[in-house]
Amino acid sequence: MAVLILGLILFLGTHSVSIVKPGLRTTVVERFGVIPWQAVYSVLSLAGFILIVWGYGEARQSAIVLYDPPGWMRHLNLLLMLPIFPLLFAAYLPGRIQTATKHPMLLAVKIWAFGHLLANGTLADLLLFGAFLAWAVADRISLKRRVGPPVPGAPPSQTNDAIAIVGGLGVYLLFLFWLHRVLMGVAPIG
Repeated sequence: MAVLILGLILFLGTHSVSIVKPGLRTTVVERFGVIPWQAVYSVLSLAGFILIVWGYGEARQSAIVLYDPPGWMRHLNLLLMLPIFPLLFAAYLPGRIQTATKHPMLLAVKIWAFGHLLANGTLADLLLFGAFLAWAVADRISLKRRVGPPVPGAPPSQTNDAIAIVGGLGVYLLFLFWLHRVLMGVAPIG
């Protein structure tokens, strides 16, 4: 469990710099340059991500069950996951989806975390998905008071929404029928 917690602190801590100290990125980039900032940020984020994956895998081995969700919650989670990948695509494909949601990636993280909290009831699940949900809510609230960094992506186009929906639903189906089992060791259906 300690590895999972350390990973969450590193990964979400790195991603919380702008929440806690909005001008820090600008100050560091001005002093040292964008490449060193991106290098340190990437290394810390990657290390945190690896520790999250490793720690969550370990924590699942000796699962401490806090609650046992009814079966229908797993079905509800599958339904909640439908917009996740289209929203992630829309974060990089400017269009009506991005305009309507303002921050589609944060919305995707919130829905993903909330849905997984409904469907899973171990302490490791609560730590992982609860931490991501809390972070996404805090980041969204902080973005009301600050300007987020520009997100690189495709040029604005009327076809971006269609690409986000079709591509996102394709990736959702890949995860549903194959990738989730391969990457996470759990088959969402079957």
